[in-house]
Amino acid sequence: MADIIFISGIDTDAGKTYATAHLAALFANEGRSVITQKFIQTGCSGFSEDIEAHRRLTNSCLLPEDLDHTTAPIIFSYPASAQLAAELDGKKIDLDIIDRATAKLAERYDVVLIEGAGGLMVPITDTYFTIDYIASRHLPVALVTNATLGSINHTILSLEALASRSIPLHSILYNSHFDHIDPVIAADTRRFISQYASRLHPGTPIIDIPSFQTSNEQ
Repeated sequence: MADIIFISGIDTDAGKTYATAHLAALFANEGRSVITQKFIQTGCSGFSEDIEAHRRLTNSCLLPEDLDHTTAPIIFSYPASAQLAAELDGKKIDLDIIDRATAKLAERYDVVLIEGAGGLMVPITDTYFTIDYIASRHLPVALVTNATLGSINHTILSLEALASRSIPLHSILYNSHFDHIDPVIAADTRRFISQYASRLHPGTPIIDIPSFQTSNEQ
């Protein structure tokens, strides 16, 4: 059975797309077949820009599962939270569509990485949040954080939310590719988050996400 991991961030711009691509590369280097999926894509028309970014960052071509939208089964045009984007597009979010897409990918690959939209408490409806979906599907979470202003607060809140729902933490993905980050603050933020996580989620690894250089970049 495939390992299915949900990648969430401490906020919208935590660096989930970079982190998802890096984690996919790590699994591939272990000799495992891996594919990325977008949970709910907003702000796009017809195709998922995050899936395109995953392929570009890992120097791979679009896959058949990308072309038939299995890797991004729900796409809304407005760049907003899922429930608002769906409302503005005049559609409803059918989570069964996502479940069927994930199951299809899990039959074909050893690892499925589902990149979320925003953080854990992003609403899917007015009363149902991303974290509720994760908990109901019993998915482990890889949490993406960084050293931007406010990241310690957002990270601790996310760790507490996961622990309160007994959601397993697969890893903390520490995104170090941001420009203009004070290296002293970055190092201490990583230390603080690691120390705090060890109490709530013992044994969770912290994986550093480096800058990417693809074949299209210099």
